[in-house]
Amino acid sequence: MSGGSIRVLVVDDSALVRRIITDSLAPFREIEVVGTAADPFIARNKLLALNPDVMTLDIEMPRMDGLTFLRLVMTHRPVPVVVFSSLTKPGSAKAVEALEAGAVDVLGKPGSSYSASADGSRLAEAIRTAAQARVTAAIGGPPLAQFKDKPSERTVVRPHSPTLPPTVLPAGGLAANLAGQIILIGASTGGTEAVKKILMGLPADSPGICVVQHIPAGFSRAFADRLNQLCQMEVREPEPGDRLGTGLALIAPGNRHLCLRRQHQHYVAELNDGPPVHHQRPSVDVLFNSAVMAGVGRPAVGVLLTGMGADGARGLLALRQAGTATIAQDEQSCVVFGMPREAIRLGAAQRVLPLDQIAFHVAQHFTSPALGNEERRSL
Repeated sequence: MSGGSIRVLVVDDSALVRRIITDSLAPFREIEVVGTAADPFIARNKLLALNPDVMTLDIEMPRMDGLTFLRLVMTHRPVPVVVFSSLTKPGSAKAVEALEAGAVDVLGKPGSSYSASADGSRLAEAIRTAAQARVTAAIGGPPLAQFKDKPSERTVVRPHSPTLPPTVLPAGGLAANLAGQIILIGASTGGTEAVKKILMGLPADSPGICVVQHIPAGFSRAFADRLNQLCQMEVREPEPGDRLGTGLALIAPGNRHLCLRRQHQHYVAELNDGPPVHHQRPSVDVLFNSAVMAGVGRPAVGVLLTGMGADGARGLLALRQAGTATIAQDEQSCVVFGMPREAIRLGAAQRVLPLDQIAFHVAQHFTSPALGNEERRSL
């Protein structure tokens, strides 16, 4: 970042929206809009000429849609990208595709909640976080002929951890061994892909799963729907009073806290509109602490993934103190190492693992509890 400022390129076909974004960021001295572009072809040239730290990108644009341009950028000239999308069902689905393609964050278009309207604080926060993100060059992608300029020297490629072999499950699957089994997952920036990787690595009869991913209202349902298409278990947003059971993963809806309470031998999901915690609603700490209050213990696993800030760190510590196995994602595989770093600093993580190994170790906890306990190491 030049002179300590975060250099931003704004890409949107609407002159009005470009002006709104630029004006909303003006009060934040640490952020500098160094250029704007009305379409991806202009943006490509400015991206290479201006070398911004962050790019904001509208998905719906003429000449070349934002998703195609994003994939080209992430293949040939990676840069942290904050995407704008409409809150319609098609727009939300495209926003999830953008996150899969490498966008760091997604916001509603100016004028909607979680957008660049009002005082611009939400956008400024997203840009600050994006500037610290570790971006990864995509493998493959659209033909290079569509993006003829050579990649910049700023390209950052994150090393990938080796993928462990599939878990060998006992007869009856993961959920056959212990009552009260549950998997709790918290994530923020970069977490949509991390959560996807973990859930896709678990079998259909996994214990009940609760996920808090920091994602704006309007996009969380599309995220859950996408996971439901890809994963072996059922994945959806919860309804109040839903009983968590085998083969069900619940994704906290945007702008609502997800909590658990104990009802006889089962965990029941509850939603509330309590105040944000760590500036977040849903909050990972709220979920983790509610699980502790509900009596969670050894037959459970808590996982804290990539994200800015400290949400979930103290909740993970409370889980560990309650006897729950706890895992934090390692720095090398994180997009932003904030939340796991804080958990490790507090001594909340029994294991610190690369993303590619987390699903394996979660499954191992339930298939071989005794072995899992022997192998755990305090950090």
